[in-house]
Amino acid sequence: MRVLTGDIGGTKTLLQVADVYPNQYKILYEREYRSADYAEFTLLLKEFLHEAAGANAMILGGACIGVAGPVKDNCAQVTNLPWVLDGAQLAKDTGISLVSLINDFQAIGYGLDNLSADEIYTLQATEPVAHGPRVVIGAGTGLGEGVVHWHNDHYRILPSEGGHTDFAPADDLQVEFLQYLRRQQSPVCYDIVLSGRGIHNIYNFLRDTGRAEELPETQAAISAGDPAAVISGAAQTGNDTLAAQALDMFCAIYGSQAGNLALTAVASGGVYIAGGIAPKIIDKLADGTFMTAFHRKGKMAQLMTTLPVYVVMNPKVGVIGAAMYAHRHGKKS
Repeated sequence: MRVLTGDIGGTKTLLQVADVYPNQYKILYEREYRSADYAEFTLLLKEFLHEAAGANAMILGGACIGVAGPVKDNCAQVTNLPWVLDGAQLAKDTGISLVSLINDFQAIGYGLDNLSADEIYTLQATEPVAHGPRVVIGAGTGLGEGVVHWHNDHYRILPSEGGHTDFAPADDLQVEFLQYLRRQQSPVCYDIVLSGRGIHNIYNFLRDTGRAEELPETQAAISAGDPAAVISGAAQTGNDTLAAQALDMFCAIYGSQAGNLALTAVASGGVYIAGGIAPKIIDKLADGTFMTAFHRKGKMAQLMTTLPVYVVMNPKVGVIGAAMYAHRHGKKS
């Protein structure tokens, strides 16, 4: 079955035309866009479809788009963009028989079983329970979460906006960080802590409270580029104490919240760390900071050691998952 599939994020949008068959996924045409370059998604989609048609990638079956934001009645408001999407209207505008909109972390959940072994990095190698609950969590432009449960003969994914729940500090330093953020805005949710801007927020907090001095070269690079990428890169060189402390704190908070979600679902089927940031800091995630915070759950600490924990290394897992959803729900041709 030939489908249109996509992943809309606050920073970028990836669209594909793909042929989906049992045990086969073939990309016919693909393009990535800067989301902010388009006033609305329809303009971007029509441009893509025109290009795909020129590449002889005709859409025959259906479509599914993963959206970074809540979806209701096949309509969505993208959280970090002014885009409003209506699946039924998109179908009319494009002539596609069915356009389904799902939350982006639903899409990731549907893509998990289509990943190869080298697209998964294991942080805690315990045996997953067959058909056991899974959770997905991922920091990128914001923080996404989802719960995956077995239903009849396949996993189904419950969408979540858990990234917008209140940030709960786990130690005295994090309490001080919360107070620092509350002077700037309230409430303080995980979305502004576990995200690209969250790394920058942590860095600014540690600098402003005198934990370490800011290097002039790091300051200049932050002003000229992507602060999260600059800070993460500087932290991993070993030469920037402030950046290293910021990434340590970020990973500790990340591990703690991943553990919270894992406990909520008792994720015996696996905890999957997705999103754009994790693969870029994989060595840091693997150094023990993340897992120490993940395990620190008091009476439930022993339970935490039994839950498999993985990092999703394929940044296109959401597009793959949306394609799987379109294949399952679309019109076979």
